[in-house]
Amino acid sequence: MSRQLAITFVLITVVIDSMGIGLMMPVMPDLMLELGAEDLGNAAIWGGFLSMIFALMQFLFGPFLGALSDRFGRRPVLLLSLVVVAVDYVLLGLAWTIWVVLIARIIAGIASATQSTASAYMADISGPEEKAQGFGLVGAAFGIGFVLGPLIGGLLSELGTRAPFYAAAILATANLILGYFVFPETVTDEIRRKFEMRRANPFGAFKHVGQLPQVGRMLLVVFVYNFAFMIYPAIWSYFTQEAYGWSAYDVGISLAAFGIMIAFVQGFAIRYFIRWMGEAKTAMFGLVMNCIAFAIFTVTNAGWQAYAIILITTLGAVTMPSLQGMMSRRVGNDAQGELQGVLVSTQSVGSILSPLVMTMVFWYFTAEGAPFYLPGAPFLLAAMLTFLGLILFLTRTRMAPEPS
Repeated sequence: MSRQLAITFVLITVVIDSMGIGLMMPVMPDLMLELGAEDLGNAAIWGGFLSMIFALMQFLFGPFLGALSDRFGRRPVLLLSLVVVAVDYVLLGLAWTIWVVLIARIIAGIASATQSTASAYMADISGPEEKAQGFGLVGAAFGIGFVLGPLIGGLLSELGTRAPFYAAAILATANLILGYFVFPETVTDEIRRKFEMRRANPFGAFKHVGQLPQVGRMLLVVFVYNFAFMIYPAIWSYFTQEAYGWSAYDVGISLAAFGIMIAFVQGFAIRYFIRWMGEAKTAMFGLVMNCIAFAIFTVTNAGWQAYAIILITTLGAVTMPSLQGMMSRRVGNDAQGELQGVLVSTQSVGSILSPLVMTMVFWYFTAEGAPFYLPGAPFLLAAMLTFLGLILFLTRTRMAPEPS
Protein backbone atom coordinates (compact mmCIF):
# COMPACT_ATOMS: atom_id res chain seq x y z
CA MET A 1 0.00 0.00 0.00
CA SER A 2 2.81 2.44 0.91
CA ARG A 3 4.55 1.68 -2.41
CA GLN A 4 1.34 2.34 -4.34
CA LEU A 5 0.77 5.62 -2.48
CA ALA A 6 4.32 6.71 -3.31
CA ILE A 7 3.82 5.85 -6.98
CA THR A 8 0.51 7.72 -6.93
CA PHE A 9 2.24 10.80 -5.53
CA VAL A 10 4.94 10.66 -8.22
CA LEU A 11 2.38 10.26 -10.99
CA ILE A 12 0.24 13.12 -9.66
CA THR A 13 3.37 15.28 -9.63
CA VAL A 14 3.92 14.48 -13.31
CA VAL A 15 0.25 15.25 -13.96
CA ILE A 16 0.65 18.68 -12.38
CA ASP A 17 3.84 19.35 -14.34
CA SER A 18 2.20 18.42 -17.64
CA MET A 19 -0.84 20.52 -16.76
CA GLY A 20 1.50 23.50 -16.89
CA ILE A 21 1.47 23.10 -20.68
CA GLY A 22 -2.12 22.07 -21.27
CA LEU A 23 -3.78 24.35 -18.71
CA MET A 24 -2.84 27.47 -20.64
CA MET A 25 -3.71 26.20 -24.10
CA PRO A 26 -7.48 26.89 -24.14
CA VAL A 27 -7.12 30.31 -22.49
CA MET A 28 -3.85 31.38 -24.12
CA PRO A 29 -5.35 33.21 -27.14
CA ASP A 30 -7.78 35.16 -24.94
CA LEU A 31 -5.17 35.75 -22.21
CA MET A 32 -2.65 37.16 -24.70
CA LEU A 33 -5.30 39.41 -26.26
CA GLU A 34 -6.36 40.52 -22.79
CA LEU A 35 -2.77 41.44 -21.91
CA GLY A 36 -2.09 43.45 -25.06
CA ALA A 37 -1.57 41.21 -28.11
CA GLU A 38 -2.79 42.97 -31.28
CA ASP A 39 -4.58 40.07 -32.97
CA LEU A 40 -4.78 36.25 -33.04
CA GLY A 41 -1.63 35.90 -35.14
CA ASN A 42 0.30 38.13 -32.74
CA ALA A 43 -1.13 36.14 -29.81
CA ALA A 44 0.17 32.94 -31.45
CA ILE A 45 3.66 34.45 -31.73
CA TRP A 46 3.60 35.40 -28.03
CA GLY A 47 2.34 31.92 -27.18
CA GLY A 48 5.21 30.36 -29.12
CA PHE A 49 7.73 32.62 -27.37
CA LEU A 50 6.38 31.73 -23.92
CA SER A 51 6.50 28.03 -24.79
CA MET A 52 10.09 28.48 -25.93
CA ILE A 53 11.08 30.13 -22.63
CA PHE A 54 9.43 27.32 -20.63
CA ALA A 55 11.29 24.70 -22.67
CA LEU A 56 14.60 26.58 -22.42
CA MET A 57 14.41 26.44 -18.63
CA GLN A 58 13.68 22.71 -18.77
CA PHE A 59 16.65 22.24 -21.08
CA LEU A 60 18.98 24.08 -18.70
CA PHE A 61 17.69 22.60 -15.44
CA GLY A 62 16.58 19.05 -16.37
CA PRO A 63 20.06 17.50 -15.91
CA PHE A 64 20.67 19.74 -12.87
CA LEU A 65 17.61 18.46 -11.01
CA GLY A 66 18.28 14.91 -12.19
CA ALA A 67 21.84 15.11 -10.83
CA LEU A 68 20.60 16.64 -7.58
CA SER A 69 18.21 13.72 -7.17
CA ASP A 70 21.07 11.24 -7.79
CA ARG A 71 23.00 12.92 -4.95
CA PHE A 72 20.41 14.15 -2.43
CA GLY A 73 17.48 11.90 -3.30
CA ARG A 74 14.19 11.99 -5.18
CA ARG A 75 12.11 13.11 -2.18
CA PRO A 76 13.53 16.61 -1.49
CA VAL A 77 13.67 17.49 -5.19
CA LEU A 78 10.05 16.56 -5.85
CA LEU A 79 8.64 18.15 -2.69
CA LEU A 80 10.47 21.44 -3.18
CA SER A 81 9.40 21.61 -6.81
CA LEU A 82 5.75 21.37 -5.78
CA VAL A 83 6.16 24.33 -3.42
CA VAL A 84 7.54 26.43 -6.28
CA VAL A 85 4.87 25.25 -8.74
CA ALA A 86 2.04 26.16 -6.36
CA VAL A 87 3.43 29.67 -5.84
CA ASP A 88 3.99 30.04 -9.59
CA TYR A 89 0.36 29.26 -10.43
CA VAL A 90 -0.74 31.98 -8.02
CA LEU A 91 1.60 34.40 -9.81
CA LEU A 92 0.04 33.46 -13.15
CA GLY A 93 -3.39 34.08 -11.72
CA LEU A 94 -2.32 37.58 -10.63
CA ALA A 95 -0.45 38.44 -13.86
CA TRP A 96 -1.24 41.95 -15.12
CA THR A 97 1.13 42.13 -18.09
CA ILE A 98 2.64 39.68 -20.57
CA TRP A 99 5.99 40.24 -18.85
CA VAL A 100 4.66 38.84 -15.57
CA VAL A 101 3.47 35.77 -17.49
CA LEU A 102 6.98 35.53 -18.93
CA ILE A 103 8.55 35.54 -15.44
CA ALA A 104 6.04 32.93 -14.28
CA ARG A 105 6.88 30.67 -17.24
CA ILE A 106 10.59 30.92 -16.43
CA ILE A 107 9.93 29.80 -12.85
CA ALA A 108 7.54 27.06 -14.01
CA GLY A 109 10.06 25.74 -16.53
CA ILE A 110 12.66 25.29 -13.79
CA ALA A 111 10.30 23.74 -11.24
CA SER A 112 8.59 21.47 -13.79
CA ALA A 113 11.87 19.91 -14.92
CA THR A 114 11.24 17.22 -12.30
CA GLN A 115 9.98 14.70 -14.84
CA SER A 116 13.58 13.46 -14.86
CA THR A 117 13.37 12.81 -11.12
CA ALA A 118 10.00 11.09 -11.41
CA SER A 119 11.31 8.82 -14.18
CA ALA A 120 14.45 8.10 -12.15
CA TYR A 121 12.24 6.99 -9.25
CA MET A 122 10.39 4.59 -11.55
CA ALA A 123 13.75 3.23 -12.71
CA ASP A 124 14.80 2.81 -9.05
CA ILE A 125 11.85 0.54 -8.27
CA SER A 126 11.68 -1.35 -11.60
CA GLY A 127 13.57 -4.39 -12.85
CA PRO A 128 15.36 -4.29 -16.23
CA GLU A 129 12.39 -5.72 -18.12
CA GLU A 130 9.89 -3.47 -16.31
CA LYS A 131 11.48 -0.09 -17.02
CA ALA A 132 9.58 0.67 -20.22
CA GLN A 133 6.29 -0.11 -18.44
CA GLY A 134 7.32 2.19 -15.58
CA PHE A 135 8.14 4.96 -18.02
CA GLY A 136 4.83 4.21 -19.70
CA LEU A 137 3.08 5.02 -16.41
CA VAL A 138 4.95 8.32 -16.27
CA GLY A 139 3.91 8.96 -19.86
CA ALA A 140 0.33 8.05 -18.97
CA ALA A 141 0.44 10.55 -16.12
CA PHE A 142 1.66 13.13 -18.59
CA GLY A 143 -1.31 12.20 -20.79
CA ILE A 144 -3.72 12.58 -17.87
CA GLY A 145 -2.23 16.01 -17.22
CA PHE A 146 -2.75 16.70 -20.89
CA VAL A 147 -6.41 15.80 -20.27
CA LEU A 148 -6.91 17.70 -17.03
CA GLY A 149 -4.97 20.78 -18.08
CA PRO A 150 -7.03 21.63 -21.18
CA LEU A 151 -10.22 20.34 -19.55
CA ILE A 152 -9.77 22.52 -16.47
CA GLY A 153 -8.61 25.38 -18.66
CA GLY A 154 -11.57 25.04 -21.01
CA LEU A 155 -14.24 24.58 -18.33
CA LEU A 156 -12.93 27.20 -15.92
CA SER A 157 -12.37 29.68 -18.75
CA GLU A 158 -16.09 30.40 -18.32
CA LEU A 159 -15.13 31.95 -14.95
CA GLY A 160 -12.31 34.01 -16.46
CA THR A 161 -8.86 33.51 -17.91
CA ARG A 162 -7.25 33.33 -14.42
CA ALA A 163 -9.49 30.78 -12.72
CA PRO A 164 -7.62 27.69 -14.06
CA PHE A 165 -4.37 28.84 -12.45
CA TYR A 166 -5.85 29.16 -8.96
CA ALA A 167 -7.35 25.67 -9.28
CA ALA A 168 -3.95 24.27 -10.26
CA ALA A 169 -2.29 25.98 -7.27
CA ILE A 170 -4.73 24.25 -4.93
CA LEU A 171 -4.04 20.88 -6.57
CA ALA A 172 -0.25 21.31 -6.29
CA THR A 173 -0.56 22.20 -2.59
CA ALA A 174 -2.74 19.16 -1.89
CA ASN A 175 -0.24 16.84 -3.61
CA LEU A 176 2.62 18.41 -1.66
CA ILE A 177 0.87 17.48 1.58
CA LEU A 178 0.27 13.92 0.32
CA GLY A 179 3.91 13.51 -0.74
CA TYR A 180 5.25 14.76 2.57
CA PHE A 181 3.55 11.87 4.36
CA VAL A 182 3.76 8.98 1.85
CA PHE A 183 6.81 9.42 -0.39
CA PRO A 184 9.94 7.54 0.79
CA GLU A 185 13.51 8.00 -0.38
CA THR A 186 14.83 5.43 -2.89
CA VAL A 187 18.39 6.72 -3.33
CA THR A 188 20.57 4.63 -1.02
CA ASP A 189 24.27 4.98 -0.30
CA GLU A 190 24.92 2.13 -2.75
CA ILE A 191 23.66 4.12 -5.74
CA ARG A 192 24.18 7.69 -4.46
CA ARG A 193 26.43 9.59 -6.86
CA LYS A 194 28.60 12.58 -6.08
CA PHE A 195 27.19 15.83 -7.45
CA GLU A 196 29.44 17.19 -10.19
CA MET A 197 28.58 20.45 -11.91
CA ARG A 198 30.31 19.34 -15.10
CA ARG A 199 27.70 16.56 -15.39
CA ALA A 200 24.82 18.57 -13.93
CA ASN A 201 24.69 21.02 -16.83
CA PRO A 202 23.05 19.91 -20.10
CA PHE A 203 26.23 20.09 -22.18
CA GLY A 204 28.37 18.01 -19.82
CA ALA A 205 25.55 15.54 -19.27
CA PHE A 206 24.98 15.19 -23.02
CA LYS A 207 28.68 14.53 -23.56
CA HIS A 208 28.82 11.82 -20.90
CA VAL A 209 25.55 10.02 -21.69
CA GLY A 210 25.91 10.41 -25.46
CA GLN A 211 29.12 8.37 -25.39
CA LEU A 212 27.28 5.26 -24.22
CA PRO A 213 26.68 2.64 -26.96
CA GLN A 214 23.76 3.59 -29.25
CA VAL A 215 22.41 6.16 -26.79
CA GLY A 216 23.64 9.15 -28.80
CA ARG A 217 21.71 8.08 -31.90
CA MET A 218 18.54 7.47 -29.88
CA LEU A 219 18.84 10.90 -28.26
CA LEU A 220 18.79 12.37 -31.76
CA VAL A 221 15.62 10.40 -32.52
CA VAL A 222 14.07 11.73 -29.29
CA PHE A 223 14.92 15.28 -30.35
CA VAL A 224 13.39 14.98 -33.82
CA TYR A 225 10.31 13.17 -32.50
CA ASN A 226 9.66 15.74 -29.79
CA PHE A 227 10.21 18.65 -32.18
CA ALA A 228 7.40 17.25 -34.31
CA PHE A 229 5.12 16.24 -31.40
CA MET A 230 5.32 19.72 -29.85
CA ILE A 231 3.09 20.90 -32.68
CA TYR A 232 0.09 20.08 -30.46
CA PRO A 233 0.78 22.48 -27.57
CA ALA A 234 2.34 24.99 -29.99
CA ILE A 235 -0.48 25.55 -32.48
CA TRP A 236 -3.49 23.34 -31.67
CA SER A 237 -5.51 26.19 -30.14
CA TYR A 238 -4.78 28.46 -33.09
CA PHE A 239 -5.07 25.80 -35.80
CA THR A 240 -8.45 24.53 -34.61
CA GLN A 241 -9.82 28.05 -34.24
CA GLU A 242 -8.67 28.92 -37.76
CA ALA A 243 -9.48 25.63 -39.53
CA TYR A 244 -12.54 24.47 -37.58
CA GLY A 245 -13.86 27.64 -35.92
CA TRP A 246 -13.54 26.08 -32.44
CA SER A 247 -13.94 27.92 -29.12
CA ALA A 248 -11.73 27.52 -26.02
CA TYR A 249 -14.26 24.97 -24.72
CA ASP A 250 -13.99 22.92 -27.95
CA VAL A 251 -10.19 23.00 -27.72
CA GLY A 252 -10.30 21.77 -24.13
CA ILE A 253 -12.64 18.88 -24.93
CA SER A 254 -10.58 17.76 -27.94
CA LEU A 255 -7.35 17.78 -25.95
CA ALA A 256 -9.06 15.90 -23.14
CA ALA A 257 -10.07 13.14 -25.57
CA PHE A 258 -6.53 13.10 -26.95
CA GLY A 259 -5.00 12.88 -23.47
CA ILE A 260 -7.34 10.09 -22.33
CA MET A 261 -6.26 7.95 -25.26
CA ILE A 262 -2.57 8.70 -24.65
CA ALA A 263 -2.97 7.74 -20.99
CA PHE A 264 -4.61 4.45 -22.00
CA VAL A 265 -1.94 3.61 -24.57
CA GLN A 266 1.04 4.48 -22.35
CA GLY A 267 -0.37 3.27 -19.05
CA PHE A 268 -1.95 0.02 -20.23
CA ALA A 269 -1.63 -0.95 -23.90
CA ILE A 270 2.13 -0.42 -24.19
CA ARG A 271 2.93 -3.50 -22.08
CA TYR A 272 1.24 -5.66 -24.72
CA PHE A 273 3.01 -3.92 -27.59
CA ILE A 274 6.38 -4.51 -25.92
CA ARG A 275 5.46 -8.11 -25.12
CA TRP A 276 4.49 -8.78 -28.75
CA MET A 277 7.09 -6.72 -30.61
CA GLY A 278 9.87 -5.73 -28.19
CA GLU A 279 10.96 -2.19 -27.41
CA ALA A 280 12.69 -1.45 -30.73
CA LYS A 281 9.80 -2.50 -33.00
CA THR A 282 7.31 -0.76 -30.72
CA ALA A 283 9.25 2.50 -31.05
CA MET A 284 9.36 2.08 -34.83
CA PHE A 285 5.61 1.41 -34.95
CA GLY A 286 4.95 4.58 -32.96
CA LEU A 287 7.01 6.70 -35.33
CA VAL A 288 5.09 5.34 -38.32
CA MET A 289 1.73 6.11 -36.67
CA ASN A 290 2.84 9.67 -35.97
CA CYS A 291 3.89 10.16 -39.60
CA ILE A 292 0.46 9.05 -40.80
CA ALA A 293 -1.46 11.22 -38.31
CA PHE A 294 0.52 14.37 -39.08
CA ALA A 295 0.08 13.85 -42.83
CA ILE A 296 -3.71 13.52 -42.49
CA PHE A 297 -4.00 16.60 -40.26
CA THR A 298 -2.36 18.62 -43.02
CA VAL A 299 -5.51 18.45 -45.15
CA THR A 300 -8.33 18.34 -42.59
CA ASN A 301 -10.89 21.16 -42.60
CA ALA A 302 -13.67 19.92 -40.29
CA GLY A 303 -13.67 19.25 -36.56
CA TRP A 304 -15.10 15.74 -36.80
CA GLN A 305 -12.05 14.72 -38.84
CA ALA A 306 -9.75 15.60 -35.95
CA TYR A 307 -11.64 13.21 -33.68
CA ALA A 308 -11.48 10.51 -36.34
CA ILE A 309 -7.67 10.73 -36.34
CA ILE A 310 -7.28 10.48 -32.56
CA LEU A 311 -6.80 6.69 -32.60
CA ILE A 312 -3.92 6.89 -35.09
CA THR A 313 -2.40 9.83 -33.25
CA THR A 314 -2.43 8.18 -29.84
CA LEU A 315 -1.00 4.89 -31.08
CA GLY A 316 2.11 6.94 -31.75
CA ALA A 317 2.38 7.53 -27.99
CA VAL A 318 4.20 4.20 -27.58
CA THR A 319 7.32 5.80 -29.05
CA MET A 320 8.79 7.67 -26.10
CA PRO A 321 8.44 5.02 -23.32
CA SER A 322 10.01 2.45 -25.65
CA LEU A 323 12.98 4.69 -26.38
CA GLN A 324 13.35 5.48 -22.66
CA GLY A 325 13.34 1.81 -21.76
CA MET A 326 16.01 1.01 -24.35
CA MET A 327 18.28 3.79 -23.08
CA SER A 328 17.67 3.17 -19.37
CA ARG A 329 19.00 -0.36 -19.68
CA ARG A 330 22.27 1.03 -21.04
CA VAL A 331 23.19 3.14 -17.99
CA GLY A 332 24.03 2.23 -14.39
CA ASN A 333 21.66 2.50 -11.43
CA ASP A 334 23.66 5.45 -10.09
CA ALA A 335 23.03 7.52 -13.24
CA GLN A 336 19.30 7.07 -13.85
CA GLY A 337 18.58 10.63 -12.75
CA GLU A 338 21.30 11.94 -15.04
CA LEU A 339 19.94 10.00 -18.02
CA GLN A 340 16.38 11.16 -17.41
CA GLY A 341 17.66 14.72 -17.04
CA VAL A 342 19.39 14.43 -20.41
CA LEU A 343 16.15 13.13 -21.92
CA VAL A 344 14.23 16.08 -20.48
CA SER A 345 16.84 18.45 -21.94
CA THR A 346 16.77 16.67 -25.30
CA GLN A 347 13.01 16.98 -25.44
CA SER A 348 13.28 20.57 -24.30
CA VAL A 349 15.60 21.52 -27.16
CA GLY A 350 12.84 20.45 -29.53
CA SER A 351 10.32 22.26 -27.34
CA ILE A 352 12.39 25.45 -27.52
CA LEU A 353 12.59 25.49 -31.29
CA SER A 354 9.31 23.84 -32.26
CA PRO A 355 6.82 26.47 -30.94
CA LEU A 356 8.71 29.25 -32.71
CA VAL A 357 8.97 27.35 -35.99
CA MET A 358 5.44 25.91 -35.92
CA THR A 359 3.73 29.20 -35.01
CA MET A 360 5.72 31.07 -37.67
CA VAL A 361 4.76 28.48 -40.30
CA PHE A 362 1.13 28.74 -39.17
CA TRP A 363 1.25 32.54 -39.37
CA TYR A 364 2.92 32.53 -42.80
CA PHE A 365 0.39 30.19 -44.43
CA THR A 366 -2.67 31.88 -42.89
CA ALA A 367 -1.61 35.53 -43.28
CA GLU A 368 -2.92 37.78 -46.00
CA GLY A 369 -0.66 37.51 -49.03
CA ALA A 370 0.47 33.93 -48.32
CA PRO A 371 1.46 31.98 -51.46
CA PHE A 372 -1.43 29.64 -50.65
CA TYR A 373 -3.73 29.20 -47.67
CA LEU A 374 -2.90 26.10 -45.61
CA PRO A 375 -3.53 26.17 -41.84
CA GLY A 376 -2.26 22.57 -41.69
CA ALA A 377 1.17 23.48 -43.08
CA PRO A 378 2.89 22.93 -39.68
CA PHE A 379 1.55 19.35 -39.65
CA LEU A 380 3.19 18.71 -43.01
CA LEU A 381 6.50 19.85 -41.52
CA ALA A 382 5.89 17.60 -38.48
CA ALA A 383 5.25 14.60 -40.76
CA MET A 384 8.55 15.20 -42.58
CA LEU A 385 10.47 15.51 -39.31
CA THR A 386 8.96 12.31 -37.91
CA PHE A 387 9.89 10.46 -41.09
CA LEU A 388 13.46 11.68 -40.60
CA GLY A 389 13.35 10.31 -37.03
CA LEU A 390 12.18 6.96 -38.39
CA ILE A 391 15.12 6.85 -40.82
CA LEU A 392 17.56 7.67 -38.01
CA PHE A 393 16.07 4.93 -35.85
CA LEU A 394 16.22 2.33 -38.62
CA THR A 395 19.84 3.26 -39.27
CA ARG A 396 20.60 2.67 -35.60
CA THR A 397 19.06 -0.79 -35.63
CA ARG A 398 21.15 -1.75 -38.64
CA MET A 399 24.33 -0.51 -36.97
CA ALA A 400 23.91 -2.67 -33.87
CA PRO A 401 21.43 -5.36 -32.90
CA GLU A 402 19.13 -4.94 -29.92
CA PRO A 403 20.68 -6.50 -26.78
CA SER A 404 18.99 -9.61 -25.45
